[in-house]
Amino acid sequence: MMANNQLFSRGMIAVLIAQFVSALADNALLFAAIALLKSQSAPDWQIPMLQEFFVIAFILLAPFVGPFADGFAKGRVMLTANLLKLLGASAMMLGLNPLLAYGLVGIGAAAYSPAKYGILSELVSAEKLVKANGLIEGSTIVAILLGAVLGGKLADASITIALIAICTCYFLAAIANTFIPRLPIARPDTKLSPPKLVKEFLEALKVLSMNKDARFSLIGSSIFWGTGATLRLLLVAWVPVALSINDLSMPANLSGAVAVGIAVGAALAANLVSLKNINRVLPAGLLIGVFIMLFAHTSSLIVASILLVLVGAAGGLYVVPLNALLQERGHETVGAGNAVAVQNFFENFCMLTLIGLYIVMQKNNVPVISITFIFGSIILFSIGILSIKRLRQGLHV
Repeated sequence: MMANNQLFSRGMIAVLIAQFVSALADNALLFAAIALLKSQSAPDWQIPMLQEFFVIAFILLAPFVGPFADGFAKGRVMLTANLLKLLGASAMMLGLNPLLAYGLVGIGAAAYSPAKYGILSELVSAEKLVKANGLIEGSTIVAILLGAVLGGKLADASITIALIAICTCYFLAAIANTFIPRLPIARPDTKLSPPKLVKEFLEALKVLSMNKDARFSLIGSSIFWGTGATLRLLLVAWVPVALSINDLSMPANLSGAVAVGIAVGAALAANLVSLKNINRVLPAGLLIGVFIMLFAHTSSLIVASILLVLVGAAGGLYVVPLNALLQERGHETVGAGNAVAVQNFFENFCMLTLIGLYIVMQKNNVPVISITFIFGSIILFSIGILSIKRLRQGLHV
C-alpha cells in the first residue's frame, strides 16, 4: 500500500486523538496507583515495582504483539488494547492488587505500541515519517504532562475519583480508535502459532541487530527510555528529600516539566533532523546525562524544573528521529509492527534492569541524591560509547 502524501489524513487525526487520550490515562494511572499503595501503607520499594509489573508484559509478549499488529487491521488492534487497559484500570478501582491491575494495563499497552507506531508508515510517506513521529510524540508528551499533573492532583484529592476519570479516558480512546480507517493488513498471511512466532521474533531481532541503523536506534532509544522510566519513579523519592515537599502533586508536576521539554525536543527534531543526518541527535543524547547529573544535586524548585525541561528537550530531539529510523528500516525488512515489538523488548528490558537496580539500591539505603546522579552517569557513559561507535562507522554523517 502506498502511504498517504498528506500528513493530516482522517486516519492520522484519529490516531493522534486516540493516542493522546490513552497516554493521558496511562500517566494519570501511575500516580493514582502510587497513591493507592501509599494509602495501603505498602513498603516504599513497591512503588518502583509498579513499573516492573507494567513492563514485564512488553518483554514476555514481544514475540507476539508485532505479528498481532501486522496480522490484523492496526486500528482494531489499538481498540482491543485500549479495552484491555480499561479492564485493568477498572479492576484496580474494584479492589484488585494495584501491582496486578497495573500489570494488566501493561498487557494492553504492550499490544497497543506496535500498532500505534507501525500504523504511521501505512498512513504517511517516508519523507513525512519523522514529522508524523514528531506529532505522535508531541501529543504523547502533552498527554504525559496533563496526565501526570491531573493524576497527582486527583489522587491527592480522591483516589476513587482519579480512577473513574482514568477509566473514562480509556473508554474515549477506544471510541476514537473506531474512527481509524480499516487499512489493508500489512501481513495477512500471519499465523499466530506461539512456537512459530517466537522463532520469527528471534529472526526479526537478528535481522535488526545486524542492520547498523536499526541496531543504533534500538540501543539508543533503550538507554533513553530505561533511564527516563527510572527518573520518573526517582522523583517520587527525590522531591521530599531535596525539596522538602511531601505531596504527590509535586513529583507529578516535575514529570510534566520533562514532558514539556520532550514536546519542544520533538518539534525541533521534526525541523532539524532527517533520516539522512541522523547523527545530529548524538550531542542531544549526551546532554541528557549531563542535565540529570546536575539535577541530582539541586535543592531549588526553579532550577530543578529548568533542568528537567532541558532533560526532556534533549530527550525529544534525541529519541524521535531514532524511532523514525527504526520504523523505516523495519518497514523495509521485517515489518514495522515487528520492528516496534523488537524495540519494545529492548527498551523494556532496559527499564526492567535499571528499575531493578534502583530497587536494589533503595533496599540497601543508598541516598536518593546519589542514585539520581548514578543514573545520569549511566546515560552519559552509555550514549558516549554509542556515539563513538556510530561516528567510527561513518554512516549518514
